[in-house]
Amino acid sequence: MAHRDGTDELVVRARGGDGDAWARLVERHSGLLWSIARSHGLNDADAGDVVQTTWLRLVERIDGLREPAAMACWLATTARHESLRLVRRRGRDLPRVPAPREPEPGPDRVVAARERLGRVGAALEALPRRCRTLLRLFALAPSHAELAAALGIPVGSVAPTRARCLDALRRLVP
Repeated sequence: MAHRDGTDELVVRARGGDGDAWARLVERHSGLLWSIARSHGLNDADAGDVVQTTWLRLVERIDGLREPAAMACWLATTARHESLRLVRRRGRDLPRVPAPREPEPGPDRVVAARERLGRVGAALEALPRRCRTLLRLFALAPSHAELAAALGIPVGSVAPTRARCLDALRRLVP
């Protein structure tokens, strides 16, 4: 089944070496990659490196993509991984400043926190699948653009859908 925005066809054509298809894919998805890189606090040069490396990874692995329509998700995930790799590498170059230590919580606070976490987990499982997926991915996605790409929804739909899902979750957690 063809993807509604023609991504399937563009990926197939790009696999075959069609430069116009590559250009359209780059035009269509570069904004997403830049937003992911910038959401990790990278400067313009480092964000550019992440975007370029992500496209290089796609060139290297495009023949292995089983679902061409999932390419945007693959790109978003790859950009996130490349951004995190660069942040970690840059972090090694910075002097280490120890973080202030938080006081250890007492046993009663630990038990209460675990019980609440269990209630939230049970409520999450009771939500419709779409809400469960959105909320779980939201915890991992560095940006609304990446989340929208992963879910295949418009970026403008992320916040209102998330708000509705969180409202439903709040009603289920005692």
